[in-house]
Amino acid sequence: MNSIDNRGNIITGTTAILVVSLILIVIFVVNSLNYIESENIDSIASDNFKYIIDDYNKNLEQLGRDSIAEETDKLYHAHKVKDSRKEIAKILNGKLKDVNAEYREKYGIDIRSEVVSVESTDTPWKVLFKVRVKADKDSQQFDGVLESNSSIEGLNDPLPYAMITAYNNINHDDKTIYYFESLAQYLLKHNAKSYESYILASSPMIIKKCPYDPYVHHGDGNTLKECLKNGYFHESRDGSCYLCRLEGKGTCPHYGMEVFIHPHTLITNETVSCVDHVIFHDRYNGKKLDENDINSLILDESHCKKYGLVYNGQQG
Repeated sequence: MNSIDNRGNIITGTTAILVVSLILIVIFVVNSLNYIESENIDSIASDNFKYIIDDYNKNLEQLGRDSIAEETDKLYHAHKVKDSRKEIAKILNGKLKDVNAEYREKYGIDIRSEVVSVESTDTPWKVLFKVRVKADKDSQQFDGVLESNSSIEGLNDPLPYAMITAYNNINHDDKTIYYFESLAQYLLKHNAKSYESYILASSPMIIKKCPYDPYVHHGDGNTLKECLKNGYFHESRDGSCYLCRLEGKGTCPHYGMEVFIHPHTLITNETVSCVDHVIFHDRYNGKKLDENDINSLILDESHCKKYGLVYNGQQG
């Protein structure tokens, strides 16, 4: 009888242990599933938050470009620009305020932003924007400086209007700036020789990067003709960057650009070289590449060498 009771106790004890173990296993599995689900939810939330910040950063490129274009447009309507970086930052901050409100409504995220800087870069075709951003959504947070490079290609060249507006009589169509007598008046004021050569001069309005690189190949075949026809701009350590062009600076410490201003004259006397930074700052002389061509460029020897060009068949 005792033997039977002992066996019963063993079975009962074993069964209890198994039941408790099973219960513990079930509890462990349920907790594990809940933990995994929670981790997945957190991971999804984290991915969504990262997507929002990345999307915000991507939008900075176009917002920055639009801000530059807006400041340039003011210049074309007789607004003088003293500090282009400050003014562009102000415009961008206004645009970001609207964007932050849109993100709050669309994503439920609270974003505070402030433009830290607007900078020239090591290429004249880009402007660097740095924006301090603080963002909160549920338990997710971001606090850092976002950077974005905005292209200035396709924007209007600000330098002619920054320099010549005071002389009036400057105009443009959708691709060309016409100086009429204004550029000649400007050069007369600065004691340039044969300033009359620039009566009725013109220059490209829209910034387009010249594809004919190295530039020395402009002397090959119809390359120069095609460059002038398309109104291309060129990289130049002597020319000014876009931000400084807005301020009416023909040259600056940054890596800049230059473009040919096109004379239309029968005058063959030596006069200022027709590269824009030479006309608007350096004002050293050059001469016609072809004395018999009314539309011939007027260039100094250093720019002839840079672009592989010759004077009337003779190397400059």
